[in-house]
Amino acid sequence: MEGNTLKPLKIVGTRGMTIDNEYHPEPRVASIVASHFKPEFVINAKETGKIMMVDYSDLTNLKTTTIDAAKFLHDGGFDTTGRYFMVAANASNKVAVVDTKLDKLAALVDVGKTPHPGRGANFVDPQFGPVWATGHLGDDSISLIGTDPDKHKAQAWKVVRVLKGQGGGSLFIKTHPKSHNLWVDTALNPDTAFSQSVAVFDIKHLDKGFVSLPIAKWAGLGDGAKRVLQPEYNKDGSEVWFSVWSAKDKQSAIVVVDDKTRQLKAVIKDPRLITPTGKFNVYNTQHDIY
Repeated sequence: MEGNTLKPLKIVGTRGMTIDNEYHPEPRVASIVASHFKPEFVINAKETGKIMMVDYSDLTNLKTTTIDAAKFLHDGGFDTTGRYFMVAANASNKVAVVDTKLDKLAALVDVGKTPHPGRGANFVDPQFGPVWATGHLGDDSISLIGTDPDKHKAQAWKVVRVLKGQGGGSLFIKTHPKSHNLWVDTALNPDTAFSQSVAVFDIKHLDKGFVSLPIAKWAGLGDGAKRVLQPEYNKDGSEVWFSVWSAKDKQSAIVVVDDKTRQLKAVIKDPRLITPTGKFNVYNTQHDIY
């Protein structure tokens, strides 16, 4: 589409063969990111398990590189260099690693059950170097994948460490370059003790496990599901914002936590906050800071 008018310029179908050589009439586009190296979009077609690198420099003579990955592609994020895109193939219990510089699949990494990273979390593991992390819908594991093939080749594109979280049902994981905290929600866990709280790890001492914080209790809401999800940092990494998500006819809230002290800083309530889910710091989103 045209950026200023949203007028459609080109419509390209995603229907076609899956990686299992079966025809799919209407595969969904699960996520789209832009390459940092070329005028290309990275298109993740969910049901087909295929990733399309679409060159948008010439729409009349459109060039698309199709990469076979795994089912079902969902969401993901870049490593810290911006070269490698890590995307969950949740039905296959894998993370696909795409080299956006070479337009090739760098790896398919086996992880836990039904990975759901959001954009994932980038940090330096004290033992294994740079990693990207994902939580899971289907189990309580948190998989850390090595992302530095240059200086940590032996660890690259392998699960170098598995953390035990407070439960399955995780939707988002997050950290910040200026923080030592790693936050993992469990919003879809059937146990309210887990769905209404969040686990936080100390990146420098991952072996010590997590601390659970009662975010929903801090929100001071009435009846409702009060599912806690999507930790999101402010620009300087001093605050983490959580959605406390209830039904559309119940009160919801945003809870702001001081990242350094892990203490409650503010609660935002408003009738217009109806089941708040995604909330994104503009600077962090533009610069792939997660």
